[in-house]
Amino acid sequence: MKTDHVAYETFSGWVVPPARLEPPLTADLDCDVAVIGGGIGGMSTALRLAERGRDVVMLEAEFCGHGASSRNAGQLAGAPGGDLQLLNLLSRKKMPGMMRLAEHAARYVEQLIATHGIDCEYEATGNAFAATSRGQMGRVRRVAKIVTRAGGHVEVGSSEELGIPRGFVGGMREVIGGRMNPGKFSLGLREVLLGSSARVFEKTRVTDVARVGSGVVITTAQGKVRAAKVVLATNAYAGEWDITPRHLSVPIYVAEVETEPIDPARTAALGWTSGMGLVTQHAIMENYRLTPRNTIVFGVRRLERGTSYPLQEKAPSRELVEELARGFETRFPSLADVAVARAWGGWIAITSSWLPLAGQIGDDIHYSIACNGHGLAQAPYVGTLIADAIVDGVRHEDLQTLWQEKPRFPRPMMMGRPGLHTIWAIDRFNDRINGSRRNAQRGAARAIEAVPSA
Repeated sequence: MKTDHVAYETFSGWVVPPARLEPPLTADLDCDVAVIGGGIGGMSTALRLAERGRDVVMLEAEFCGHGASSRNAGQLAGAPGGDLQLLNLLSRKKMPGMMRLAEHAARYVEQLIATHGIDCEYEATGNAFAATSRGQMGRVRRVAKIVTRAGGHVEVGSSEELGIPRGFVGGMREVIGGRMNPGKFSLGLREVLLGSSARVFEKTRVTDVARVGSGVVITTAQGKVRAAKVVLATNAYAGEWDITPRHLSVPIYVAEVETEPIDPARTAALGWTSGMGLVTQHAIMENYRLTPRNTIVFGVRRLERGTSYPLQEKAPSRELVEELARGFETRFPSLADVAVARAWGGWIAITSSWLPLAGQIGDDIHYSIACNGHGLAQAPYVGTLIADAIVDGVRHEDLQTLWQEKPRFPRPMMMGRPGLHTIWAIDRFNDRINGSRRNAQRGAARAIEAVPSA
């Protein structure tokens, strides 16, 4: 795959930044609720609070939609994130609640798009847990049983039955969810928020959050906000202040790349008739999806841990793009001559339990974090539930599923650089083993065909 002329983006390949930003905070002010972090989770929280009559202030270090909200693969998932076999082993009692929340979250985002007329190219295709080998197909069947037992809605089939590329053995389709342009969704939600009563301040980096008297004081470079309640909606960036619980999450950098436009006849030849987004069943997944601009967006495959705050915005390395390109060639050998056009990346948060979390620090600071790669659906929904809990004083059952009564978290395992490299190496070893088996099977089949009939 050609990687000679890649545009390395420090924002996103889906959209360009908004032409006009909201002014930064330049004075002290008071409010009912302050939301820190203008991703799709924070924006949804602030929008809901404004709709319910609260005086809400939004503080965002760059512009609303700047982070992972605009940089992901655009797959609206209808199932929980993480290793579902491991989650079922460690948290089996929580699985029905997690499954219900995941499906409700996808439905909520679909409704949000329809209600506000957000033009984000959404298509309710579903998404597929795609198997690259017989071993992964066995894993798919086990995961499907777990999901079905937990009340989820999925279908298992061969690549032909599901309408996914023939290079995959088969997979499991999430019936609920689909694909979109996440940049257009994020910036569309930003416009909806700016049209509400919420006071939005962009280019306003928070330097401290502290309790003072009967409220919470948020400090920025040019002003302070005193709020009765605060919502931390910063996800991967949550470790920048002392008030954040220790080991809440680990910041992880993931990358996506996009091909040049491909002749539709060539993509049609893949057998990808469903148009579903794909996630492989590796320990570190690979994702692939078609776009309306006749390209394929693909990514992840390797994870990079952030080691210090504040997290630095950056473009993916050439090495990482070449690594992703090698994976693409393996999955789509007929498209090995296609070039990578652009690459981008961003920071997400991973929890030690691989479960999304929500809770309180004292009585006045709420937080939600780490949808573990499934935030496109779950972050807006959970943010809305937190807003309702603040107004009503009662937590919805889906929010209760995530709720942490005490903000205490174990040190994350295998999330250091050596651990992540080991997981990547195991995935590549399994790929080589499976590739050798496929080649041997093809060789045997050709030999049989070459034997003359009696």
